Amino acid sequence: MQRFSQKTVLVTGGGGVLGGHLAQAFAAAGARIWLLGRTEASLLERKRLIEEAGGSCSHHVADVLDKQALEELRETLIQNHTPVDILINAAGGNLPGATIPPGKTIFDVSIEDFNRVTDINLMGTVIPSLIFGEMMAKGGHGVILNISSMAVDRTITRVAGYSAAKAAMENFTRWMAVELALKFGEGLRVNALAPGFFIGNQNRALLTNSDGSYTERGQLIIQGTPMRRFGQADELNEAALFLCSEGARFITGVVLPVDGGFSAFSGV
Repeated sequence: MQRFSQKTVLVTGGGGVLGGHLAQAFAAAGARIWLLGRTEASLLERKRLIEEAGGSCSHHVADVLDKQALEELRETLIQNHTPVDILINAAGGNLPGATIPPGKTIFDVSIEDFNRVTDINLMGTVIPSLIFGEMMAKGGHGVILNISSMAVDRTITRVAGYSAAKAAMENFTRWMAVELALKFGEGLRVNALAPGFFIGNQNRALLTNSDGSYTERGQLIIQGTPMRRFGQADELNEAALFLCSEGARFITGVVLPVDGGFSAFSGV
């Protein structure tokens, strides 16, 4: 389980559910972890969990859209002789104004919220990838792993802004993979995971009732998932560990679904 010993893994959105679980998985596999996020309390809680399990973890409070703050962190890492070997772009989110609730239409979308959702899900991946990817390119090695969504593969009602932003992010993933391999060599790879439906803090009330039963939307998702359940946060771990490992050294530019069969199922 020390297959990432001596590797430094930077996780954006490291205080969140998925990003935090991925950070813990890489720490358990021997990596040094840097958690990056906007809320220090959540970063410190995840850092505590990692260190209590015997892992090595640091944290940095910054917004992934703040280019200057990320450049300052990069310079700190360079000065400390700590190159980023793996970047996991787990920061993301949604806003009510960029969704289409029942009783409204696409024409009711808030352009301001749509832009903000695009910023966090697309530019929140692009900016860290460019800043820390440049560090990787100079060293001749590194892996970037982005977090996509089933909202790209299928048209899922309501999440208009989120879907568009994640679709653009997947295109950027493939583009960046080709660019780095062609111009900087085979030691640089870029891939993405596309989680199916996982219950987190942002969607819990949308998918489950207070008594733990599924809402109408939750039931629709379960019906469209051959495994007939939601994913658990730690079920992304092994897929992420594989894509970032030497065992995947000939894999770049792919988006791997981790979805219980959702993307394979026609519903019939």
